[in-house]
Amino acid sequence: MIEEIKSQIHSHQKVMESIGQELSPKIAAVVELLADALGNGKKLLVMGNGGSAADAQHLVAELVGRFKMERRGLPAIALTTDTSILTAIGNDYGFENIFSRQIEALARPGDVVVGISTSGTSKNVYKALLVADELGCRTIGLLGRDGGTIAEIVDVPITVPCDDTPRVQEGHITIIHILCDLLEKRLFGERR
Repeated sequence: MIEEIKSQIHSHQKVMESIGQELSPKIAAVVELLADALGNGKKLLVMGNGGSAADAQHLVAELVGRFKMERRGLPAIALTTDTSILTAIGNDYGFENIFSRQIEALARPGDVVVGISTSGTSKNVYKALLVADELGCRTIGLLGRDGGTIAEIVDVPITVPCDDTPRVQEGHITIIHILCDLLEKRLFGERR
């Protein structure tokens, strides 16, 4: 058991190293994209399924509440939280439309839409990102494996280069924390 624990920690460390080496420029680009949008009165809409839904909510909580810094709340919405909306759309239009219908209702040109998918192939996330693009939103994919079909349609794909879902999720939450930290500093300075 001890060796398995060490092996999993080693796998985690390898993913973190690859994020630092390969994804830093894309993470920096997303910070700038978000700072520009949120600094100019636009909002962030975030979605995902399962653990990625939880990550979407986590990201939004850090922005609307705070990450490390006392500052005003930032306009961000997780499309994964309203069970009445999710079940109504799922029932009436199908599960593949639970996010695209919300994007249609809530997104405006210049808003930023983030789709989180460890496989990069979640159909409901893919469809919502297409709608977001049609509406003039900037789109970001927080993805895993090879980025899947979502990587091909977003403005900025951030793909954790790993096939192991738990390691991809660990990468995503690390990236989310980095984004929140740098975004606060970019928008509000170095104050605490």
